[in-house]
Amino acid sequence: MNSTNDKIITIFGGSKCTEDSHEYQEAMALGSKLADAGYTICTGGYLGIMEAASRGAREKGGRVLGIVMNQFKSEPNRFLTDKVATDHFYDRLQNLILRSSGFVAFRGGMGTVTEVSLVWKQVADAHPRVAAASPDRGLLAARGQGLADFARRERRRCRDPKFCGRRRAGV
Repeated sequence: MNSTNDKIITIFGGSKCTEDSHEYQEAMALGSKLADAGYTICTGGYLGIMEAASRGAREKGGRVLGIVMNQFKSEPNRFLTDKVATDHFYDRLQNLILRSSGFVAFRGGMGTVTEVSLVWKQVADAHPRVAAASPDRGLLAARGQGLADFARRERRRCRDPKFCGRRRAGV
């Protein structure tokens, strides 16, 4: 992990939650508390949970690092103090992981699952400090407790026509 700054926490989560949602408010409060404690917040740099955590930290005067993609047309959120632009998705994930000394995962979609799976793969043997920001709906807890429940909930959610817009074959 990051040997130069052990005070960077990467926050993963969905990009679709809005400012008035409970999850957005939770992520914003977490960003604020981490900034108060002297941590730098690192996110994927865009909307939803990424914006909320960034906003909470920035409003407390904290440092906010966004790992963004050159190929994305969307603008990064306005609360970033620093940006690192990457060309490839895997490079982005590597930056999100290797710069950090701890991780927090909020609910999200397949992108969040991919991110957390890679964290798990790369750092599980090093005793990661992983937290569930929303344990009742959360992605995972320390050492992965709750991941199976998350996978089952996501599978059900993906089968819901309101979520996918249409039922996908084989899901």
